[in-house]
Amino acid sequence: MSEKFGTLPDGTAVHRHTLESGSGLRARILTYGCVVQTLEVPGRDGGRANVVLGCSTLEDYLTRSRYFGAVVGRYGNRIAGGRFRLDGREHRLPVNNGPNSLHGGERGFDRRVWEVTGSGPDRVTLARVSPDGEEGYPGTLRAEVTYTLTGDALRIDYRATADAPTVVNLTNHSYFNLAGEDSGDVYGHVLTVAADRYLPVDGHQIPTGKIAPVEGTPFDFRAPRAIGERLRDPHPQLLVGSGYDHTLVLRDAPADALLPAARVEEPGSGRTMEVLTTEPGVQFYSGNFLTGSVVGTGGRAYRQGAGFCLETQHFPDSPNQPAFPSTVLRPGGTRASTTVFRFSW
Repeated sequence: MSEKFGTLPDGTAVHRHTLESGSGLRARILTYGCVVQTLEVPGRDGGRANVVLGCSTLEDYLTRSRYFGAVVGRYGNRIAGGRFRLDGREHRLPVNNGPNSLHGGERGFDRRVWEVTGSGPDRVTLARVSPDGEEGYPGTLRAEVTYTLTGDALRIDYRATADAPTVVNLTNHSYFNLAGEDSGDVYGHVLTVAADRYLPVDGHQIPTGKIAPVEGTPFDFRAPRAIGERLRDPHPQLLVGSGYDHTLVLRDAPADALLPAARVEEPGSGRTMEVLTTEPGVQFYSGNFLTGSVVGTGGRAYRQGAGFCLETQHFPDSPNQPAFPSTVLRPGGTRASTTVFRFSW
């Protein structure tokens, strides 16, 4: 089902698509930012709750959103100094996060209206063409994202092609709270991540280039631990970003293999979310900079820790870090990835 959600100041209409699965899941997807506005999941009591943070109005997405539910790009996460070199040429990007470029720049994919190119009761495909030079990135890029509710899961398929060499790192920036988006903080959620290593960052949250073991650190989620258990530890890396905002390096896997990456359990509701992905990393963010300035779809203000993100992606600053997996996309090639959020209750 499609309905009009609002109109941008330039007159462009924004629409909302509602998807339903046969197992009780319901999602609402906006053409603005390719946003997952709501994702309703049953609990052990049989009642459904919206488990993602989002805004009620288009105006709030325009002025207050912290990337809630959006597809970020052309390059998700940070690029140091807002610049990188590709094939000997330097490209300069808008600096919008201290000295860095974050999530595609000042007007990234999260601030664009996408075109619906296919839809059905349980799926919708959205696409956009990013012209050569948009936000400083080279080459014309065509990006396509398909959301599918399949049984007990939300599946996201990404696909990108370009007419000139460029870099691309697409991800979805949903904040989750499995107790319900209006229920308070997520520190009691129990997290497990299939990651033996993580990326330490400098004072500007740029990877140092080192890939460090999680053993003996607050980043060790190989066994189930509450998100808040070590959040206040005086570990230098937790002090940099006022909590977790780091890439956890997933275990090596064959290319394009869709494998388990993380699992989250919320004891009160009985909801569990399993994350599977083809990507090499997941950015774990504990909602450190939510300040209460946004009132969510349930009518409550989102304060620190109201949601967590598990952003499946390639590594931050890869265009400047040759040792990291490459994010270069060349003409004739395709950058494709899949992430699945599977629920039980």
